[in-house]
Amino acid sequence: MARSVRRKPVLLAAVAILVGAAGCGGGGFSDEGSAGAGTGEVRMLVNITPNLTKGYWEGLVKPFEDANPGVDVKIEAPTGSGVKDTLPQLLAAGNAPDVVETLMADKVLAPQMLDLTDQTWTKDTPLVQQAALDGKVYTVGVGQQAQSLVFYNKDAFTKAGISAPPKDLDELTAAMGKLKAAGYLPLQTAGDYVTGLQLLQLGDPSIATKHPDWFQQVKAKQLTVGQSMLPLLQRYESWIKNGYIDKNALGLKDVTAQTNFLSGKAGMYIMGSWFVRSAESAKPAFDLGVFAAPTETGQAYPGPQGVTMAAPYMVLKSTKQRDLSVKLVQWLVTDRGAVQSQLAQDGNFRKGFTDKLTPLGQQVQDILDQAPQQVAQGEGYGANTLPQGFNGEWNKAVQSLYTGKSAPDVAKRIDSWMGSKS
Repeated sequence: MARSVRRKPVLLAAVAILVGAAGCGGGGFSDEGSAGAGTGEVRMLVNITPNLTKGYWEGLVKPFEDANPGVDVKIEAPTGSGVKDTLPQLLAAGNAPDVVETLMADKVLAPQMLDLTDQTWTKDTPLVQQAALDGKVYTVGVGQQAQSLVFYNKDAFTKAGISAPPKDLDELTAAMGKLKAAGYLPLQTAGDYVTGLQLLQLGDPSIATKHPDWFQQVKAKQLTVGQSMLPLLQRYESWIKNGYIDKNALGLKDVTAQTNFLSGKAGMYIMGSWFVRSAESAKPAFDLGVFAAPTETGQAYPGPQGVTMAAPYMVLKSTKQRDLSVKLVQWLVTDRGAVQSQLAQDGNFRKGFTDKLTPLGQQVQDILDQAPQQVAQGEGYGANTLPQGFNGEWNKAVQSLYTGKSAPDVAKRIDSWMGSKS
């Protein structure tokens, strides 16, 4: 899937008319209830990508079926452009699945989902408390995706005379100048979702350091997105003007941008941890490394790491296979074999699952482990959220820097959009 929505939490306003229409159920059931799950069919709506094929999903759940005779896990691919579009259609048609993967609960979606708060096995799953809504657990995940990462060409750094990865944004800008002088495009970007996503990923450590309660401050109107992001927007604008970023980048697809970087044309590429798998599969001719996104000058480094939940699962409240569905989800996020398979297949990470990591993957795990804090990224999740559609609007606003708008223009535009959503 496109990486801006690839494991990025999404909000489903389209299901608003369906709130309250789901069947009975919810929290208050015990672990023993799910352990007593019987037989039958469980329908699971999942994300389909080139590596997360339907065949992969069917192979993933086969050990669960084998261990539970009489159970059939039916893998369902999206009929719309993705799970986000398909689930509301199925809900409206009264044909909702039992389990949904990819999405995370929000104020609108949570009433459709089973409350898993009383399930004790959820407490050790990644980001479960961060994703909780009003103190209730609806979403559980397999792992984490680190977001605030800078992949870099070590050979290019050496040629440019850069002795170590930059730790602050001033050092990053200086490194860009050296890379350009050495004949490299300093920072590879692209159009599509990439433009705005990279700037959010880059900004996570600085913003979270300066404003630890950033989401709450924005929601309370004590701070605006544009106000807090303006210094980074101004820096980014200067990078475009100085040729540190391709002025024609909006015409590039994300795949082309990745190819350009992995062919050795660019010095750096900001992207989430899922890029590890693509990068290693490409077998670049240069020495590839990764470092945590720099912070603002004067801030501690490394800063907070932007993270999202990898492979989130929820059980539909309307399911007629409640216990069996819960048992399946529990297995998917706690069984070591199932977890290891999902982590490896989609380039995700989880503390304690490091035995099969590649050297580049281990670097990412080290970044996650060393981060002083892990923070929500983009539209966010749980109690830390921005209005639905923010990621897309931010992306368009950032892209306008390439077409003549100034950083203050962009800040004003995003604040105007935020104001229209309050």
